[in-house]
Amino acid sequence: MSDLSITVNGMKFENPFVLGSGPPGTNGKVIARSYDLGWGGMVCKTFSLDASKVINTAPRYAKVRARGSEEVVGFQNIELISDRPYQDWLDDLRQLKKNYPNKILIASIMEEYRKEAWQQIVREVQETGVDGFEMNLSCPHGLPERKMGMAMGENPDIVEEVVGWVKQVARIPVWAKMTPNVGNPTVPAGAALRAGADGIAMINTILSVSGIDLKTLRPMPTVEGHSVPGGYSGQAVRPIALRQVMEVARANPGVSISGIGGIETGFDAAQFFLLGASTVQVCTGAMLRGYEIISELKEELSKFMTDHKFANLRDFIGKSLPYFTTHHDLVDRQKAARDAKEAARSKRNDVETWKGDIAKETSTLVTN
Repeated sequence: MSDLSITVNGMKFENPFVLGSGPPGTNGKVIARSYDLGWGGMVCKTFSLDASKVINTAPRYAKVRARGSEEVVGFQNIELISDRPYQDWLDDLRQLKKNYPNKILIASIMEEYRKEAWQQIVREVQETGVDGFEMNLSCPHGLPERKMGMAMGENPDIVEEVVGWVKQVARIPVWAKMTPNVGNPTVPAGAALRAGADGIAMINTILSVSGIDLKTLRPMPTVEGHSVPGGYSGQAVRPIALRQVMEVARANPGVSISGIGGIETGFDAAQFFLLGASTVQVCTGAMLRGYEIISELKEELSKFMTDHKFANLRDFIGKSLPYFTTHHDLVDRQKAARDAKEAARSKRNDVETWKGDIAKETSTLVTN
């Protein structure tokens, strides 16, 4: 049987499927339910020291459907981080680790550009017993106005500085969650790793406009007739996520990557592992299909592994990375393949000609 367990940065996951930070992990009760259903880990919804500054609007979600279908292929949200009081989060995290000591619990944290704030939240949260941190340096909407989220993550110098602050006081693994809204994802990820980040989580949502209502001429989701660009997720973003995971994995051999973006099946997850991820996170898929999706995810990944005779995840993590190259190399490889085929064809023709000549000579000898 396939072994789905994996240890990453000292954290032992019973399977590599982690519920990603967002509505699926909005409080201790729903996190406990995810554990009971069999998820290998959970990244709780991002929180900060002062929840009073977090004010959500409604509606805050918009769906993009396949043409002529009800299937949701893309999902946009303008939801902010958790608006629950900080102390409530500390109580929930402490109770979850007491009740589920063997389940991986990762705290997603975000703060303003102040060393004392980042270090305070790290010191206090790690006392609850959580297994690791995910630094949200990548939320694309709302909070960049306060120099938080993507406003940090798109600037490599700030990424390196802030991750450094956290690593000064953290006693548990730290993942930096990166924004896809940059030209070269290896630059900010490299800055996080230089500062000591133990791993990279990627990608966060893609800054987007899901559409315009052609009846009202207003952008969606519409709040009092207005909107803002939001974070795009769902299966439509998977190709972008795969490319960015691949780029960071190639640039940093052996780095721990938690792959995120459009994962709805175990076969989707397998692609992330083949490109260097060691865990994957599911958020939108669980929101659309329910937490029970975990059973299918594990079954499908196990089938993939059985079909390829992989005994464990490490057998194929990064296995597809060597097959990415440059366009110039592709041209050379194609030319070499054509030349080889032409040489083989020419050789076959020579052999056939030789056989024909021998047959003629043999026929002449017999006639004579």
